[in-house]
Amino acid sequence: MSYTIDLSGKVAVVTGGSGVLGAAMCRGLAQAGATVVVLGTTDDKTSALAEEIKAEGGKAVGFAANVVERSSLDAAASRIMSEFGRVDILINCAGGNNPNAITSPTKSFFDLPEEAIQGVFDLNFLGTFVPSQIFGKIMVQQNEGVIINISSMSAYLPITRVSAYSASKAAISNFTQWLAVHFAQEYSPTIRVNAIAPGFFVTNQNRRMLLDEATGGLTERGQKIITHTPMDRFGEPDELVGTLLYLVSDGARFVTGTVIPVDGGFMAYQGV
Repeated sequence: MSYTIDLSGKVAVVTGGSGVLGAAMCRGLAQAGATVVVLGTTDDKTSALAEEIKAEGGKAVGFAANVVERSSLDAAASRIMSEFGRVDILINCAGGNNPNAITSPTKSFFDLPEEAIQGVFDLNFLGTFVPSQIFGKIMVQQNEGVIINISSMSAYLPITRVSAYSASKAAISNFTQWLAVHFAQEYSPTIRVNAIAPGFFVTNQNRRMLLDEATGGLTERGQKIITHTPMDRFGEPDELVGTLLYLVSDGARFVTGTVIPVDGGFMAYQGV
């Protein structure tokens, strides 16, 4: 896919950048001209993606950083500022779930361990909150910048089995609105905060829940999702990129505090 938005001269930091959705966003940002900083849990994965982007003609570097460890993010921010001198765009794409925080026929709500629930909140909510503090402070010093958070369909109506994930994503939507107002009122209206709420995309984390490993067909849960999606399919990772590029571009300079679904009509369909 090709895009016409020009982000030349912009530095974009993407947490969770080496994941399936994050990698698509990194490639889209680089294709639009941004210098992309891929942040992920390992140097190997982030550096490999950065090399792929450069081989495709883009500009990218990869650093290891853990979004739930402030010291790790501080170190990454220091490296970024030393090399590039600014951060124009932050994409908070890091997130996920924990199998121990999911109910099942063999694990009831009453069996869910507190540490698993806390871990999901830490990864999703604090993993958005802390990078927003660290890189948002740089944007305040610059008097400009854009933050994009990643919400979920489960933020609107909680999805069965994943209570902690749903609640933590709802918190991200709420935080997106709060932070948008806070930055505009307390610092500068040229610092914008928005979010994307993806529908259902097959990733490494949810593949076994959506697709049968033996047959490659849909699981029962996967079939329910497709039945409730008017476009009758899962999303492709690069189908998030158009919305992302719009939100980080000057074309959206009067847009802040929004959460935009990219869901194939899932949220619009009530099953009738």
